[in-house]
Amino acid sequence: MPCTWITSDLQLLLILTLFLVAVNTSLSVPVGTKAVLSCPPVLCTSILLTTWEIVLRDKLPCFRAFRGDTNETKGRNCTDERITWASRLDENPALQIDPVAITHDGYYRCQMVTPNGNFHRGYHLQVLVPPEVTLVQTENGTAVCKAVAGKPAAQISWTPEGDCVTEQKHHRANDTVTIQSTCYWEGRHVLNVSCSVSHLTGNKSLSIELDQG
Repeated sequence: MPCTWITSDLQLLLILTLFLVAVNTSLSVPVGTKAVLSCPPVLCTSILLTTWEIVLRDKLPCFRAFRGDTNETKGRNCTDERITWASRLDENPALQIDPVAITHDGYYRCQMVTPNGNFHRGYHLQVLVPPEVTLVQTENGTAVCKAVAGKPAAQISWTPEGDCVTEQKHHRANDTVTIQSTCYWEGRHVLNVSCSVSHLTGNKSLSIELDQG
């Protein structure tokens, strides 16, 4: 069956403009959630072949393919059972990741072959990991706020502001970052302090009453 395209030149121009802008998209997804990656919005009723290329760190590229005329699927180097086709392939050959893990950071590219040409859309997928936040007072009277193993790195601020030192540790095994901020309020009558942690997955604030002894 031949492709059927929208006849309005203005509609076609708008869709082609959106498509060209979105050929490669940066996508941030929280860990543990479900992600659906769509192929380009091809205005065509006859898609001959759809392929997904998945490039993850330290792994061979994975390829998934769907051939429309024979309703046949194939795969190569695809061992992650959490990455599957999202729905009926003849209607929407999208890719689904459920649940998203930190190892799913990478590049995903859909290419569609039609009688009118080839179309593609790529995703640079970044997996977001919320940090574990703690706030304690040490024996020497300083307060220590930690945002452990977040991705990307969190930011820490204090109320009231004090004399603070911030350290950062990058965990290369899983690409997470731990931020530690150590503060003291020498010579000031400060009874309660709060540390606020800002992160793409959400913000969190903890408070502590300082032991003046």
